[in-house]
Amino acid sequence: MKKINCFIPFQDETQVKTTVDNLKAQKLVDKIYLLHVHAGETAYPSAEVFGCKVINVPSINSTAAVKAIAAKSDTNYSLIYTKYTSLSFVLFSLERMVNIIEDTGAAMVYADHFKQVGDSRSNYPVIDYQFGSLRDDFDFGSVLFYRSDAIKEAVSRMDIDYKFAAMYDLRLKVSQKGDLEHINEYLYYDVETDTRKSGEKIFDYVDPKNRAVQIEMEQACTEHLKVIGGYLKPKFKDVQFAEDNFEYEASVIIPCKNRVRTIKDAITSALSQKTNFKYNVIVVDDNSDDGTVDIIKSFKENEKLIYIAQDKSYHAIGGNWNVAIHHPKCGKFAIQLDSDDVYSDEHSLQKMVDAFYEQNCAMVVGTYRMTNFQMETIPPGIIDHKEWTPDNGRNNALRINGLGAPRGFYTPMLRTINFPTTKYGEDYAVGLRVSREYQIGRIYEVVYLCRRWDGNSDASLEIEKVNANNTYKDRLRTWELKARVAMNRK
Repeated sequence: MKKINCFIPFQDETQVKTTVDNLKAQKLVDKIYLLHVHAGETAYPSAEVFGCKVINVPSINSTAAVKAIAAKSDTNYSLIYTKYTSLSFVLFSLERMVNIIEDTGAAMVYADHFKQVGDSRSNYPVIDYQFGSLRDDFDFGSVLFYRSDAIKEAVSRMDIDYKFAAMYDLRLKVSQKGDLEHINEYLYYDVETDTRKSGEKIFDYVDPKNRAVQIEMEQACTEHLKVIGGYLKPKFKDVQFAEDNFEYEASVIIPCKNRVRTIKDAITSALSQKTNFKYNVIVVDDNSDDGTVDIIKSFKENEKLIYIAQDKSYHAIGGNWNVAIHHPKCGKFAIQLDSDDVYSDEHSLQKMVDAFYEQNCAMVVGTYRMTNFQMETIPPGIIDHKEWTPDNGRNNALRINGLGAPRGFYTPMLRTINFPTTKYGEDYAVGLRVSREYQIGRIYEVVYLCRRWDGNSDASLEIEKVNANNTYKDRLRTWELKARVAMNRK
């Protein structure tokens, strides 16, 4: 009956005692190993704690730690717990995991669970894993239940020594040979210590202090893409900017809905740009009813402004963009400005357009600075999306969760792709599709101020909405990855 070895992070006896007691109470658990992070001479002084062997590792997410787990995985299954907080189980939950993994033949299973924050407990569902679920921060929960032979097989193919990306590397390698199965049942209790709102968490992956981590994650993902046939070499289509039938060289596109507090700032910023070419500003309002339209109309005397009022059918942000780029007055380049953001100064538009010609690209992504509503800098500060490199940006795009801002597009190309009619992920969908064929140009100086406030669409979302958003972006990655695999086969 003893089928499971367990591996849990270990700091001290107090931190680990409850989890160890709960694991020992499970009939299927054989041995428990404590993963202790050490540096130099700080190895834990005792070889055993509460009858559990202590394994000293350089970091929990290191290749050394994963190889140590594989070496000790001498039972059918290996449970890896990824947090330092207390873990407890719903009755017979480990038996359920064993049943599912045996019935499905999966290489790993993970489950929905309960989150405990102080005295409050809430449901915490997770999402299904897909072919395109390549984000290194994909949320499996804190309990990873592997077939031990799957771990050993994956480790046998690990030839890069990671400090930060080994758990990610393990998951990717395991997924190459077997399924990662989501059990949509609540099977354990997890203590949550990160109580930030959803809008505060989404920028963790581009925080400059995490750059070393991101470099390793990119390497692991790139190697995975090469194995599954989805890697694209840095060879791009040339862009010929020959279309001369545009009255305007560029258009600033501002889609909006109910942005009475911010739309004036956005329009003013767009109209204040200084350029050596002719441009206009296209504002597409999607049936605002909060006074936004009155503010837009207050600019009607400015000949640069084009106001488009949408009908009552469904458009969302993607649909609003499509109306703008197909407007006869749309310029050769369509440059994004969200309705609650502003450009950093009056030269941003010029820099964006110049980048198209200088870098021969069909799309340009700038650099932005995070600010509060008063445009004061807030953490993590400047977001430069350095993962968008000429050599590997198109591959790394499948791992990250966003493109950066502002985004600019060569309009003739964009009209052949169009945006999906959705209010979330529309820009990411287009960016992935563009990068399949074309180089995406970059500007590494700040040209945009991204304002974070309670009115942001992703400021504070319930877990169900976060999951829906993440599922959609994973679908975009899956579709794009399948297209790239098929293209490589040809």
